Amino acid sequence: MSKQTNDTSVQSACMTRRAFLFGGSAAVAGTVLLPGLPGLEGKALAAEVSRYPRKRIGSLKTLQLNQPAKFNYPDEAQNSNSLLFRLDAAAGGGIGPDQNVVAFNALCTHMGGLLDGPGSFSAADQALGPCLLHQTSFDLTRHGMVIGGHATESLPQVLLELEGDDIYAVGMLGLIYGRYDNLNTG
Repeated sequence: MSKQTNDTSVQSACMTRRAFLFGGSAAVAGTVLLPGLPGLEGKALAAEVSRYPRKRIGSLKTLQLNQPAKFNYPDEAQNSNSLLFRLDAAAGGGIGPDQNVVAFNALCTHMGGLLDGPGSFSAADQALGPCLLHQTSFDLTRHGMVIGGHATESLPQVLLELEGDDIYAVGMLGLIYGRYDNLNTG
């Protein structure tokens, strides 16, 4: 009798195939049908039609090796501080003949500490940091991923294009600290 009670409790704790299929079908139907509900049309498409501005931020010939150049992107807001780098090594998302020109927002993703002060860039490690608040450092050759510290997200990378000698910022990969939308400062 105790075996029968044991089997019954195991069965009630497990999901049946029918329950799984019904739940999965409901999730798919909700995903497909919800965007068609009145009032959600514009909201469901907002992410697809958002466009970042294209902004000239520098020139390849004037960008010095391992010397960060400051600029604001995607807007002129005070907290859109970004840094443009020409690194010693090729980098993820890098442009130029050596794929070593990259740009990142300079706010730590943990608590928004500014990473553009003296000594915040390590040429030897090709890293940005440590952040003065909690000592997070970021690897600039690997899309700004966290090397160590309290942050759990990579630095937002500025997407770049090269046209002749001119370097243009054209988008962002990641969310700037303190914002719910990179294009709105509200």
